[in-house]
Amino acid sequence: MVSLFTDPINILKMAVVMVISYLLGSLNIAIIVTKLFTGQDIRKMGSGNGGFTNVMRSVGTTAGIITFVGDFLKCVISVVIGGIIFKTMDSALSPLELAGFGKYLGGMCCFLGHIFPVYFHFKGGKGVVTVAALLAVINPVIFAIALTAFLIVFACTKIVSISSIISGVVVVIATFLVTYFYGYKTAGTYSFEYVAAVTAATFIICGSVIAKHHSNIVRLIHGEEKKLTLKKKPKEGR
Repeated sequence: MVSLFTDPINILKMAVVMVISYLLGSLNIAIIVTKLFTGQDIRKMGSGNGGFTNVMRSVGTTAGIITFVGDFLKCVISVVIGGIIFKTMDSALSPLELAGFGKYLGGMCCFLGHIFPVYFHFKGGKGVVTVAALLAVINPVIFAIALTAFLIVFACTKIVSISSIISGVVVVIATFLVTYFYGYKTAGTYSFEYVAAVTAATFIICGSVIAKHHSNIVRLIHGEEKKLTLKKKPKEGR
């Protein structure tokens, strides 16, 4: 474990994962797609958020879907790169744990790039889709639990923000329960230190997502948050 953070080669590899993932995350697909579709800045439209929900609502369903897929894929690539590079490190950790740490680091840095994109004056989206991609690659079970929670809340409310906030809370709880009771207690594939580290990382990520929804929370309290309807944006409104 010590060599992981003291070996110069390992540190260099970590830096490579962080930089590549952050730069990939900074490719804000919402801003790029909206510019191509309308010539405008999505951050000056609708809610002002540089994410797929605002694109869906302000630009149209097609643009929203492209944004979703792009945001999802950039995080998948970051996570995969992190896992591959970390597997080559010299450490007392098991290859499975090394890959896991690399995937989380890649996903976290991609998430940071998404909400603070260097290419777009550090003003991006809320990172919901990037977190979903991170979970889908690292632990499909946790992803399925979070997705189920999101869909149930969305089916009842038709509001993306409250669905994202609740599913974020569910992710933190599910991450601990699944990695502890299955990965640590039952299968024995993870150490308790790994369980604690990934739970803490998930808490930070999901806490950041919820914090980025502060304006949505205010609107929810006042009953002013808009529901999402999948309608094609009229041409005259583009």
